[in-house]
Amino acid sequence: MWSTITQFGWVDAVDVLIVAFVAYQLLLMFKGTRALQMILGLALVYLASRIALKGGLLTVNWVLQNSLGVWFLMIIILFQPELRRALATFGLRSRLLRAFAKREEAYMIDEIVRSSASMAAKKIGAIIVLERETKLSEYVDSGVSLDARVSRRLLESIFCPGAPLHDGAVVIQGGRVAAASCLLPLTLTGDISEELGTRHRAAIGLTEETDAIAIVVSEEMGSVSLVHGGAISQGLDAQRLRRQLVELLGSPGSSSPGATPKKDVVASSAIGG
Repeated sequence: MWSTITQFGWVDAVDVLIVAFVAYQLLLMFKGTRALQMILGLALVYLASRIALKGGLLTVNWVLQNSLGVWFLMIIILFQPELRRALATFGLRSRLLRAFAKREEAYMIDEIVRSSASMAAKKIGAIIVLERETKLSEYVDSGVSLDARVSRRLLESIFCPGAPLHDGAVVIQGGRVAAASCLLPLTLTGDISEELGTRHRAAIGLTEETDAIAIVVSEEMGSVSLVHGGAISQGLDAQRLRRQLVELLGSPGSSSPGATPKKDVVASSAIGG
């Protein structure tokens, strides 16, 4: 043991650091996904097989070793969308791709703003939720999975009256439409205006519990509101909506000066708006 320690050189240190860095990045990739649970289970199976081998349980070790391959294939097949999003998130950490990420973010904001303004003009009710640091997996699971690129046509078609998915919220994760027709928690705050509809109350309820951003389009008033941190800004035009989205998405997990919406005294929708 001591001889091994004395022979440990700088090359070995670099070797260990590389492995540790890769392992850490893998954990970051799969953080917040259901695939992480199966990966941890895979690690436990491997550990159990090593213990069985050391203990002389050859049959148990053989069964566990052969099950590792099956588990690995199950992870790839069952969690392909989540693994793809995790790998995309890992790629966005690279400095070489940050410019591309900013461009995609600007495109996403533009499509959301354009679709919100268009739906407001047509008095089509909608609620669009953007995930930030807090994972919204439980709300995504309550809706219909889509995993599609954000676009004005897609958002307007989802919330078109009579469309199968127009009820509920659209949740955007990692710049993509993760799911539609999602159920959100209603706020329990008692000082909310009676004029605010269920969409507004759901947006406030979600943003009270998470750091998500919600855009609400009122079908009664034809107005656009932005909700963040339980506070609501109502009667936004396209320019103000774009500016607030840029400020909030530019500082994930924090509220920069002027980024937190204020409760403006503006007429809003009736119940259901």
